[in-house]
Amino acid sequence: MSQYLFPILFTLFVWWFSTGVIMYFGRLPRWTFKWTLLAFTLVLGFALVGMSISASGTTVASAYCAFTCAVLVWSWQEIAFLLGYVTGARRSECPPDSRGWQRMRHATEAILHHEMALILLALMVFAVSWDKPNQTGWWTYLVLWSMRLSAKLNLFLGVRNLSENFLPAHLAYLQSYFTRRSWNWLMPVSVIAATAVLVPLWMAVSVQPQDAFAATSLCLVAGLLTLAVVEHLFMVVPLPTTWMWKWGMREGA
Repeated sequence: MSQYLFPILFTLFVWWFSTGVIMYFGRLPRWTFKWTLLAFTLVLGFALVGMSISASGTTVASAYCAFTCAVLVWSWQEIAFLLGYVTGARRSECPPDSRGWQRMRHATEAILHHEMALILLALMVFAVSWDKPNQTGWWTYLVLWSMRLSAKLNLFLGVRNLSENFLPAHLAYLQSYFTRRSWNWLMPVSVIAATAVLVPLWMAVSVQPQDAFAATSLCLVAGLLTLAVVEHLFMVVPLPTTWMWKWGMREGA
């Protein structure tokens, strides 16, 4: 039982703690931004090295290491975005008269550099994991990447709970690209598609009692995808979620 419970609890803790830490650093005074980015860049380098090493192992420890390293790689682009260094060419509110494809173009311009950074990091993760037996890190990054893209599209198309207070003050202009409405056509597609992947993952976990590495790896990835689905559901219910990260949301800029 512990080989299933520990990975699930670990995933839950990493999801909660890393989110709070990133929000905390994104709200510190502006003079700290360059030092924060430098520190996270050093962490990124160590994370890529750690993922390369752990990708060659098939132990429980290597599964945890690859998962953690993937989250650290992901954290770099999150903090670079929240600090305002890697966003997009457009750094102003969406023109109020923008509609349809024009509004989509403006929104893309506002986060294009961020999306390019995601692709570059994906290539790095893929490269250090290529043709190695432990693919936990790659699948972790892939879950984070795909579900974050889905979340962005849903925010653009319209959801009930925008959680706009997650953005620090210097990125408040991005709220103008969000849309508040009860639902949009993409949300059920996103949830159903993710669930269609999630169910086989958990089923695979249940048939791996003798392989501790496989069970741990699958639990970590499946747990993360489960949390991503829950985050999508949070977007369509009028319930506050920021209380979970209140400790990391102090505005210090």
